[in-house]
Amino acid sequence: MSATPFVLSVVVPAYNEEEVLPVFQQRMLAVLQGLGCGYEIVYVNDGSKDRTLEVMHALRRDDPCVTVVDLSRNFGKEIALTAGLDKAVGDAVVVIDADLQDPPELIPELVRQWQSGFDMVYAQRVARDGETWVKKLTAKLFYRLVQRASRIEIPKDTGDFRLLSRRALDALLELREHHRFMKGLFAWIGFPSVAVPYRRDPRAAGITKWNYWKLWNLAVEGLTSFTIAPLKLASYVGFVIALLGFAFAAVIVYRTVAHGDPVRGYPSLMVAILFLGGVQLVAIGALGEYLGRVFNEVKHRPLYLLKGFAPSRAHAARLAAAPLPPTPMVDEGARAQGLESR
Repeated sequence: MSATPFVLSVVVPAYNEEEVLPVFQQRMLAVLQGLGCGYEIVYVNDGSKDRTLEVMHALRRDDPCVTVVDLSRNFGKEIALTAGLDKAVGDAVVVIDADLQDPPELIPELVRQWQSGFDMVYAQRVARDGETWVKKLTAKLFYRLVQRASRIEIPKDTGDFRLLSRRALDALLELREHHRFMKGLFAWIGFPSVAVPYRRDPRAAGITKWNYWKLWNLAVEGLTSFTIAPLKLASYVGFVIALLGFAFAAVIVYRTVAHGDPVRGYPSLMVAILFLGGVQLVAIGALGEYLGRVFNEVKHRPLYLLKGFAPSRAHAARLAAAPLPPTPMVDEGARAQGLESR
């Protein structure tokens, strides 16, 4: 490691993770202390319904380098991750989940790559232990579909586990849209990037919060956030169907004029009506997805609200030494409310 002193922030969004947090803290501290740098661990409680918040505050009492960010309700992982990044003060920031599927022991390699000149060092999965073949297959298909449909090159088989330099983080925090697909936002900002391969472990404790319905919604979010391919596809399908409809109409007119046509064809008529009706509903649904995003953005609501904020020693020292410019987050009333420690 470089002898140049630096502060590393680790952002950990968590929802109902009381079982795994103590184990996570133990492994994370062993890694960070081995780096020999200043550090802070920013835990974000995303409206948990178990004892997650209590465990976080207990960890902070044991280690003054822990920051606790308590959201006013469950806003979802993408927003919780943004809240943690807003509060991180390190020269570099690592994003990692609390379930220990992403090993903290990989962080020294991420730091080495950052110190060699990369602003974005992302961990790329070469294997996903402890997951069903259905989830592995759908994840593989999703990453490749987004890669083909989007003009942004989103790395394949890559989650949120990564390191960002301070300048990459500052650029990311300028993006304040409400519908946040963080993997796409990480790729959108650019900057020199490199992959570090690793084998993903099974969850250490607790149960996953991502059922197939939530994964489906995340996939829709990813597709509609970084590409208009669904709208283009609806246009192409509509054009092809229109051509087929004109051709079929010409055939019907010819048969009627040339040979006469008794009343028949009810099954084919119903198939055509139902098919066209289905295509139209799909096209309207695609339009609705994009229109809904416009509706949510124009309201200009804050991304999140804080119920509590307990800063780490590193956070307070960094702000006292060199106050950071405020990020466009919430209104000042909400900010003042959030600064109250629990």
